[in-house]
Amino acid sequence: MNTVPEMISTKDLDYIKDMLNWNFIAAKKANHYLEYIEDQEVAAIISQINEMHIQHYNILLDILNQGGQNE
Repeated sequence: MNTVPEMISTKDLDYIKDMLNWNFIAAKKANHYLEYIEDQEVAAIISQINEMHIQHYNILLDILNQGGQNE
């Protein structure tokens, strides 16, 4: 399914909230650990992980903001 339905069930909304939370926490942890990593190769990988979780978080927000306004 490539479009957001006009109505999201309560169960789906709860799951999306959980996914938002998981991605937020993962990005926050990755960003925190970047302060302590001295190896530049490892820091680059952790930075990519951070960006991935931020991207996933934003995708989920876009789904919620779309609010059934399918394009």
